[in-house]
Amino acid sequence: MSARLTLASIEDLPRLAPLVAKFHDEFGIQMSEDARVNTLATLLEGVPQGVAYLIGPATAPVGYIIVSFGFSVEMGGLDAMIDEFYIRRGVRGRGMGGEVLRALIPALGQHGVRAMHLEVDTIGASKTLYKRMGFVAREHHHLMTRVL
Repeated sequence: MSARLTLASIEDLPRLAPLVAKFHDEFGIQMSEDARVNTLATLLEGVPQGVAYLIGPATAPVGYIIVSFGFSVEMGGLDAMIDEFYIRRGVRGRGMGGEVLRALIPALGQHGVRAMHLEVDTIGASKTLYKRMGFVAREHHHLMTRVL
């Protein structure tokens, strides 16, 4: 199975929303279905601060990755945050995650992104994948969050 990336648009909402719901269920993210669909619709309608890509065949995707954009003086300009990255359980472990990142990272770099960040669970295979792809924990740095 190919890890082909397709930039998602509002027409892809019926295929993307169920994948996001599965990700949220798997990781215990609490969000109503209405809030999830409305948030995804805002993103897919072209908000410049982020993009969503479908993974696999566009008509029957097996996953997705959502990237949000920001600006960092320290990093020298545009930066990106992997907000959510999900591949269906049944097709995990086949190298698709690595394929996605090997395609996405240089593509974003060609469009001016200077650094990519992510938040990772401290256990599990995803941490190993991210290390293999060159992500490192920054000494003396820890992501902190305040929900507004």
